[in-house]
Amino acid sequence: MREARNVLGGELELCCSDPMTGFYRDGFCYTGGQDFGVHVICAQVTAEFLEFTKAQGNDLSTPAPAFGFPGLKPGDRWCLCASRWQEAMEAGVAPPVVLEATHARALEMVSLDDLKQYAVQG
Repeated sequence: MREARNVLGGELELCCSDPMTGFYRDGFCYTGGQDFGVHVICAQVTAEFLEFTKAQGNDLSTPAPAFGFPGLKPGDRWCLCASRWQEAMEAGVAPPVVLEATHARALEMVSLDDLKQYAVQG
């Protein structure tokens, strides 16, 4: 996993360690065989996105202490499922993306041009 590439072709960078994100909860948007959601897009969540994903059945804003999940607030960075980010983009509520911390596998579901339109500095 440590040799993973980002969507720009460079080494995958840290997405966020506070809150600790990633499918493996190591701060990186790494993926693997058990990651059926493909949590590979490092996004800086917005209030609009949090409302959208909650309406889709994935509440990311409510803490779940039993799972060590603090709940997200606008401005937090989180490794999102590529398919959910794509859905949010199509709905006009996609959160900004940190390209350097977004895994190259995102390009299997989302175009680089679309990601670049939402890019923020890492």
